Amino acid sequence: MSGGIDRRTLLAAALAAMATARASAADNVERYSLWPAKPPGGDHVNVADEVVRRTPDGPEDDIAWPHVATPKIIAVPAARPTGAAVLLCPGGAYTRVAVGRNGSEIARMFAAHGITAFDLLYRLPHDGWAAGPDTPLQDAQRAMRWIRANAKRWQIDPARVAACGFSAGGHLAARLGSRASVPTYAPIDAIDRLSAKPVALGLFFPVITLLGANAHAVSKRELLGSDASEVRARQYSAEIDIPADMPPTFLALAANDPVVPPANALLMFEALQRSHIPSELMVFEQGGHGLPLVKPDGAPHPWPSLFLDFARRHGLGV
Repeated sequence: MSGGIDRRTLLAAALAAMATARASAADNVERYSLWPAKPPGGDHVNVADEVVRRTPDGPEDDIAWPHVATPKIIAVPAARPTGAAVLLCPGGAYTRVAVGRNGSEIARMFAAHGITAFDLLYRLPHDGWAAGPDTPLQDAQRAMRWIRANAKRWQIDPARVAACGFSAGGHLAARLGSRASVPTYAPIDAIDRLSAKPVALGLFFPVITLLGANAHAVSKRELLGSDASEVRARQYSAEIDIPADMPPTFLALAANDPVVPPANALLMFEALQRSHIPSELMVFEQGGHGLPLVKPDGAPHPWPSLFLDFARRHGLGV
């Protein structure tokens, strides 16, 4: 359905289905290592997977990973596949990766909507991987290729795989879109012959720039480490050097975000427009650093519907 009202109705139904299935979500989730052996650039890395609770009294799976030795993809299959899929890059300011073992609420929302969703547990530069700031991008590129290589397992059309990123994960997703064809690791198997380019991007309350007063200081420090010169910061600012084949990009954030300056998304939107990339920007009055699936009055928040409408117009086909 293409109408706004119909899509909101479908989204409400998807949220209801997600809530019904939440208790058994862990039974439906599948977890896979991204790499067949040790990830690239890890010959001198001595790190073990580590998990911390995000809040002492929060849900058991409300966790984050300050150290990632074995990057994984956490698959949340769609009950009624439409052929579409989405890679989700969680945030954490590159100090940690804020994703649970049993699939995120956002992944379950997409899955309930017929879109097979994949949460990405990616490595962090501070653990000493040889690729440094490109370490998370290695995992994101590999994840996109891995999804396409295994498309038949989940009845996915390899041409209909989008990517979404949240906070620092928005920075990663933006760089995945702009650097999809840039080699960041030596190919290791047939999977690496496949494209890493998403058909469309969703960037939500994203970290974008590493330059000037709008840079998110923690993300910049964690990504660049001691080499945070202006030249280096420009190299890893997502709004710089937008390629002509950048995927169509949807951005959404709250104007009252107290963590990542809203100017980050505005800078990205301006860069996309200058490069003539199909793009859409939604700024909500309230929401802080994060956009919920459900508003305080219990109604579905509009951002998923808005993103799906945009992605549908640009190749996701749902």
